Amino acid sequence: MIKMENVQKSFGSNHVLRGLDLQIETGSSMVIIGGSGTGKSIALKCILGLIKQDSGTITVDGKDAEAGDRDAFLARFGMLFQGGALFDSLPVWQNVAFRLLRGSLKRPHDEAREIAIEKLRRVGLKPDVGDRYPAELSGGMQKRVGLARAIAAEPEIIFFDEPTTGLDPIMSGVINDLIREIVVEMGATAMTITHDMTSVRAIADNIAMLHDGVIQWTGPVSQMDNSGNPYLDQFIQGRAEGPIEAVR
Repeated sequence: MIKMENVQKSFGSNHVLRGLDLQIETGSSMVIIGGSGTGKSIALKCILGLIKQDSGTITVDGKDAEAGDRDAFLARFGMLFQGGALFDSLPVWQNVAFRLLRGSLKRPHDEAREIAIEKLRRVGLKPDVGDRYPAELSGGMQKRVGLARAIAAEPEIIFFDEPTTGLDPIMSGVINDLIREIVVEMGATAMTITHDMTSVRAIADNIAMLHDGVIQWTGPVSQMDNSGNPYLDQFIQGRAEGPIEAVR
């Protein structure tokens, strides 16, 4: 579904992506791991076209990500943002139905609300939550609302940016389980960025280790613990010593 070939991106003298090669199969869940500042979010933004790569090619479903109708391209994606990114001035149901109330995906008001309430139910929230405002919700509830919004338009591809950041272990487990269930249910292609190794084991089919601007290792999550790759091994075991230099 997604293929990146020799993708490079620099910001001045800061070479973030140095020839990134990555392939995400249709209907699979790929998790990208790596330290802060290694380019995980930049890779995601390049796929979406929010940032233009300096060189290399990115294709989505076999077609150049930059070709064709931009709105139609973005309509294929759903996104769960790291910080929730809910609109404080809108009630929860309008946050969930945001894409369904405007643009090319616009639905009648009552239909959009009905879909929003159904998606809230899917992530374990009661219908009355729809009329509350984000500030009235806990962090875990806000994450669930963000997840409901990500799936509201039935996207083919869903991106999850640090989905469990700021959550306690129990709520992190709930979110991980929901993500896995929903991705399988929808048959969606998923790409997740995370530092949380519990999340990796819960939601990944395949993982990719990004360091120094390139993928150092990629393969099934079942092979992660016996990869023989020093970068991956150091990262998942959290060791200070190894090829990845700890910032002191």
